[in-house]
Amino acid sequence: MKREEKNQQTRRRILESALAEFSEQGYGASSVNTISNGDGLSKGIIYHYFPTKDDLYLACVEECFQTLTGHLQSHTNMEGQTAEERLEQYFRVRLDFFEQNPQYQRIFCDAVIMPPAHLEASIQEKKAPFDRFNIDSLNRMLEPVSLRSDLSREDVVDTFRQYQDYINARYQMTGSEKIDIRDHEESCRRALRILLYGIVERKE
Repeated sequence: MKREEKNQQTRRRILESALAEFSEQGYGASSVNTISNGDGLSKGIIYHYFPTKDDLYLACVEECFQTLTGHLQSHTNMEGQTAEERLEQYFRVRLDFFEQNPQYQRIFCDAVIMPPAHLEASIQEKKAPFDRFNIDSLNRMLEPVSLRSDLSREDVVDTFRQYQDYINARYQMTGSEKIDIRDHEESCRRALRILLYGIVERKE
């Protein structure tokens, strides 16, 4: 086995063990000791590939959002659908992803709703491609819609971001350590449905 291939396999083993730990315990309660015990990995090997716990956590966050974004890109096709159908498809695909990949559920929720304060800027950077894809998806949802004359696409996007901020703040206020992904996704879907209903130009 070539050294590069062996390095890739070792890195993968570390990430798999870290994903399991962060998914179960979150960032704060997780331990590199537990991660090393999970697959017979030494702490020295882990720190060779990831110098700090923060580096390891950010690698898991990056993988979560990269994998989710790739799944959405591959499984959403909004051609020939109404805005409501596009919305329903988008959130159905998102929920399917988390059901198929439960190891990413808590990492996603923590990164979006309750990121470690000292890592917030780094997490935002890791999830930026996902955020851009979301805005692109929202614009595609709006294609079949005639907006009210007093609204622009930019107004709608900005309002949706405010909705998301409100939803995330509501979860933060509960103080819950673990967020139900189904509940979170349903809250986002419902907010977007309300937004779509309010922006459509309606005939008297």
